[in-house]
Amino acid sequence: MMHFDFQVGDLDSAVAEAVALGATVAEFQPQESVRVLLDPAGHPFCLCLDVG
Repeated sequence: MMHFDFQVGDLDSAVAEAVALGATVAEFQPQESVRVLLDPAGHPFCLCLDVG
């Protein structure tokens, strides 16, 4: 299994879009600027706020 990290400009809207597409927010969130989500098959991926 591969793990993907995606940099996004707006974390809240990116999470909302991923959830609308079938992802779920994982219970454990390791950092304030990162959201761990699970795809419909249960594979984790991260959305990371691009602060640069």
